[in-house]
Amino acid sequence: MITRAIFLGFLMCGLLQVRAQLKATCWLTDPARQIFFTKQPPAPAVPWNPGQDSIATRADFLIRVDARQTYQSIDGYGWALTGGSAQHIIHMSASARAALLKDLFSAKDDHIGGSYLRISIGASDLNDHVFSYDDLPAGQTDSSLVHFDLGPDRKDVIPVVREILTIFPSLKIVGSPWSAPTWMKTIDDTKGGSLKPEYYATYARYFVKYIQAMAKEGIRLDAITVQNEPLHPGNNPSMYMPAPEQAVFVKNFLGPAFKQAGIKTRIIIYDHNCDKPEYPISILDDPEARKYVDGSAFHLYGGKIEAMSKVHDAYPSKNLYFTELWVGAPGDFSRDIPEHIENLIIGATRNWSKNVIEWNLAADSGNNPHTDRGGCDRCLGAVTIDGDRVTHNPAYYIIAHAAKFVRPGSVRIASELRTDGPAGSAAVADGGVLPNVAFRTPAGKTVLIVLNKSDSTLSFTVQDNKGTAKQTLGAGAVATYVW
Repeated sequence: MITRAIFLGFLMCGLLQVRAQLKATCWLTDPARQIFFTKQPPAPAVPWNPGQDSIATRADFLIRVDARQTYQSIDGYGWALTGGSAQHIIHMSASARAALLKDLFSAKDDHIGGSYLRISIGASDLNDHVFSYDDLPAGQTDSSLVHFDLGPDRKDVIPVVREILTIFPSLKIVGSPWSAPTWMKTIDDTKGGSLKPEYYATYARYFVKYIQAMAKEGIRLDAITVQNEPLHPGNNPSMYMPAPEQAVFVKNFLGPAFKQAGIKTRIIIYDHNCDKPEYPISILDDPEARKYVDGSAFHLYGGKIEAMSKVHDAYPSKNLYFTELWVGAPGDFSRDIPEHIENLIIGATRNWSKNVIEWNLAADSGNNPHTDRGGCDRCLGAVTIDGDRVTHNPAYYIIAHAAKFVRPGSVRIASELRTDGPAGSAAVADGGVLPNVAFRTPAGKTVLIVLNKSDSTLSFTVQDNKGTAKQTLGAGAVATYVW
């Protein structure tokens, strides 16, 4: 017997048919019907009829996919493995932990295939206490970094990452610092303050030592960002680093230190909101800084996602990354999933991002742990972990809709929404009621992600160079089509 949820999913997410009998799959999330990233049963075969090619004969909306027009390659999709996330995961029983990590990071069977992690260099505000890798009593300094040690990360972050790497060895990891050690700062506090100029060289070597120490643990850092949220010194920990200071640090200290040490880890600047695209552009305007910079990273607590394209247009050879947006507790599937799919999975990618990272991977039912004096007490994990019990939250499904099928090395391809008939005149896909994004995978598959952001069920036609097919999505539903 077909259950009501599966039957409704079948109605809302018909199988894509390109010419006759082509097999394709559809994975649907429709919060209004309590359907969450569920593979839909095949629909009856509907032959492609080249003699009935007008939009009006099938639907008011057409999404045209063109694999001949390509954009950026994709590095992956995932979450921030905060110290708090790792703390919960490492305390699970071995069998429960293995099952969770396999579900999150394997793309086989029904697992969702996370492929990118962000970790903190030292503590973030979602650790249970603040630390750096070279903490000293007040008044002491360590310019030679003889006391450098990965310390607390050895208890949870490192063993969890190692276990993930056994599941997906090609995992990409970006590290981000929330603060330098306090003895390097203008104030003797983990919260706020700036990096003292006399410690720029020391701090650059701190990054080198971190990357080298993690490599000895079997963990390769694909990239680092220079400073998490450099214009927001209100978290604990945090550090203020305006663009002119970051430019000097990168071009005169961090870049040369990486070069001298043979570090291949990529340097990513900014790592803050979309309301200040001029910050990374001003650094890239400096040719001495620019030669060390791989790209720029963004969050979306301010500004609009389209700001990423402003940076791309100014420097198209430099990469773009999306590294943080949180879902606030207790979470609302009907609000959070469409919002993040539109702005991140579709929006960030259509604005040239090579990845999407949600903040954060795991917390308990009380949204713990977090630091005092500015740690986030409302950050909902992609999963809630209470002992061995795991609950899936919006960010789990948000990432799943891209990560499982848009594997690393996929390339974004053109997809355009057009309207005809009663719906109105032509419109492009990054606006309107059916935002969408399309990819070509290394395996030769086409992946199309579509959101219905209207308040009613919509029918639309998908078209590529092989044929067309009519689809239907409920209000607020998102579908990933693979063919």
